[in-house]
Amino acid sequence: MKTKTFNPVDYLENDQEISEYLHEAFLDDDPQVFVIALGHLVKHHGVAKIADITGLNRESLYKTLKGDTKPTWETMHRLIKGLKLDVNFESTAAT
Repeated sequence: MKTKTFNPVDYLENDQEISEYLHEAFLDDDPQVFVIALGHLVKHHGVAKIADITGLNRESLYKTLKGDTKPTWETMHRLIKGLKLDVNFESTAAT
């Protein structure tokens, strides 16, 4: 029996749920959790399509998003922009 790799993004129903998924991954103490979550989103959209949009090598994307390597900021920036994600920063410090 052949099985399909589980991708949690396939079960999220809207952009709000995807945003919450990425936000929770970002809050994890291990930065690779966010990289892997971003990889799930890339795979959901199609690695070849995102590689074309970002100009990144498809094979490098697979390696980077698997969580085995630490991507550069340039790579992350290209992916975030290519996925049309809006990144908002707000202080969590009590005033």
